[in-house]
Amino acid sequence: MKNVVVILALTLCGSLTFAQKYSSKTGKVTIEASVPLFEDVFAQDDNNTVILNADTGEMASVSMVKNFHFKVKLMEEHFNESYAETAKYPKATFKGKIVNFDKTKLTANPQKYTVQGVLNFHGVDRNVSSTATVFAKDGKIVMKGNFVAKSADFKVTIPKMVMKKVAENVNVEYNYTLVKQ
Repeated sequence: MKNVVVILALTLCGSLTFAQKYSSKTGKVTIEASVPLFEDVFAQDDNNTVILNADTGEMASVSMVKNFHFKVKLMEEHFNESYAETAKYPKATFKGKIVNFDKTKLTANPQKYTVQGVLNFHGVDRNVSSTATVFAKDGKIVMKGNFVAKSADFKVTIPKMVMKKVAENVNVEYNYTLVKQ
């Protein structure tokens, strides 16, 4: 019985070793919740970490929420302390899959794929789906996409005093250039 467990463990580890993994530590993720006639509510994280298993299309990403930087420092402070509560919820994560991904079919011509998975923000898991443009360039995989998230779905409370200045729907965009590991 011990031999079966050891052989199974070695087989699983071996298959993981041969998987084609691509990653980036400099992925860009932006969030935007602006409303007309008020100051832009826009932030960007240039240090999003993402990994893609090119054999299966499975992917995961993580942002340290404090890495989202706003033009207005006071807005950034309020975001971190009151809305995102980064001391309590320091990370935003995504774990999912590029549906029907086939690395062998990637070319320099962008192709549309559906990305589905679970986004965790503010301690709340939500299923999200987006359309991503994916293509190959200089041995790298480039991936760009966007989706909309509702603040209320992630239990983010916006005070009545600023409610009319912040959109209920938050536009999230991502842009990754992944290199083979």
